[in-house]
Amino acid sequence: MTAPADPDLPHSPSPASPPVGRARALKHWLPFLDWPRPTRGLLVSEALAGLTVALMVIPQGVAYAALAGMPLVTGIYAALLPALIAVLFSSSARLSVGPTALTSLLVGATLAPMAVPGSAEWVSLAVWLTLLSGAMQILLGAARFGWLLRLVNSPVLMGFTQGAAVLITLSQLPALLGYTGRTPLQVIQGPPPDFIAIGFGLGSMALLFFGKRLSPRMPTTMLLVAGTALISALLGYALGGGAVVGQLPGGLPDFYLPQALGWHTLGTLLLPAFLITLVSFLETASSAKVDNARAGRLWNENQDLIGQGLAKVASGLTGSFPTSSSFSRSAITLYAGAQTQWATLFNVAVVAVALLWAMPLLYHVPQAVLAAIVATATIGLLKPRSFLQLWRISRIEAGIAFGTFVLTVATAPSIYWGVLGGLLAALSHYMYRHLHPRIIEVGLHADGSLRDRHLWHLPPLAPDLYALRMDAELDFASASTLERHITEALARHPDLRHVCLFAQPVNRVDLTGAEVFGNIRRLLEGRGVMLHLSGLKLPAQQVLDRAGLLAPGPLFAQYRTDGEALAALARP
Repeated sequence: MTAPADPDLPHSPSPASPPVGRARALKHWLPFLDWPRPTRGLLVSEALAGLTVALMVIPQGVAYAALAGMPLVTGIYAALLPALIAVLFSSSARLSVGPTALTSLLVGATLAPMAVPGSAEWVSLAVWLTLLSGAMQILLGAARFGWLLRLVNSPVLMGFTQGAAVLITLSQLPALLGYTGRTPLQVIQGPPPDFIAIGFGLGSMALLFFGKRLSPRMPTTMLLVAGTALISALLGYALGGGAVVGQLPGGLPDFYLPQALGWHTLGTLLLPAFLITLVSFLETASSAKVDNARAGRLWNENQDLIGQGLAKVASGLTGSFPTSSSFSRSAITLYAGAQTQWATLFNVAVVAVALLWAMPLLYHVPQAVLAAIVATATIGLLKPRSFLQLWRISRIEAGIAFGTFVLTVATAPSIYWGVLGGLLAALSHYMYRHLHPRIIEVGLHADGSLRDRHLWHLPPLAPDLYALRMDAELDFASASTLERHITEALARHPDLRHVCLFAQPVNRVDLTGAEVFGNIRRLLEGRGVMLHLSGLKLPAQQVLDRAGLLAPGPLFAQYRTDGEALAALARP
């Protein structure tokens, strides 16, 4: 017989059930353990949403594979296992993971000088790019370094996106205008264009444009592909030499291991792989923030990095190219009524069925239709008014955005130089602002606040006082500027007897800042000038305290608030 539990003793969990903390940690690393249990009504709704997205991603995958220079079927491979792995290990529930225009362009642009598109060497290099980018994302997420990718600000991303959209659209013009596979010289000297291809291409763009606006939930892309394939077959377009998709291998993807690379080639791929990581994560962020905001959750960026990285590794090991979250398909997922991760499972199931039995149906699809799908998607990214809007807000940042745009277009196919150049310009602007902090002489405004004395034409707080405020941290970048301002003020006004630093905006002091503060205090004491320090925050105060720079003295006074400082300075 078991003795009854003592109510005064703390209850210990049963050995058969794991501690709550361990279960929570397990769900953190394996988010699929926390999926909601499906009901019949939920599964019906999720199945319809998954079908809607699948009918969009299959033709898009083929089109984006062509853009990446990959075998066309790999675009569908990229929508299968990567989507499944991403939904299992990502924290965002309703992202549509698969091939996207930007990542496909980056693959094609990176490998253009290195191999022949579609060749075995090209595929192997693309897989290496995919694996490297996936490994980077996994490492960044596991180390909780997702914040590093925020270094790319909005102007740089905007300039790169606009430049990439222009390049993608231009790359589709030969197919849209009936010159598929011809060089510019052949276009000038060769036979006339394929007018049937022009009809397919431009007509498809018009249908996609109006279909998206009239009925966003309708699988316009898939209906277009099916309709044009039927028309192409009835016309005998392929038999007449027209450029069509052709025979695609059916069945699920096999396991793929890329060819071994030399260190030099591997090093060449590192920078483009990092750029793919960066662009992919920013694409994910744009979708994940919307998804999590609608669900009322905080976005776990590091877990999404891990999930997206694992998806890329899965894509590479099936012989495909880098994947990412598509903002347009994720928006369709939400619009179609998806509520949970189960919608993605239905999406994956439809893609698998298509690979097993539907590949012959894509044989007669004109390549001009694939070009129209890509061009329509990227034209939607073109927003030239964004530059004008940014110009009205900040001319410097507008210049960075436009410079990134120009550099991206000018350096094609090595378009990663556009992002790197924009990033360098943005970081230089950031450092310039920190090396030139805003330091103002303050006066007392009529509303009782301390404001820029010269801007508001305010009298000095006292005749023999120099009162200033620095709106920055006191660190290696700003400290010397503060010291110079005080030194110049002493030179201009040799009769000064008091200097008051209103330090409330100072959030942090580093070693250089502490040393400069000590220099300022000794400089003022040497001239018999009293230093007043007001509103210093605790983290900054602790640093100066440990350095022994806040010790009481006859020529030093410290105040907790600006009100106390003003009251003390008003006394004769």
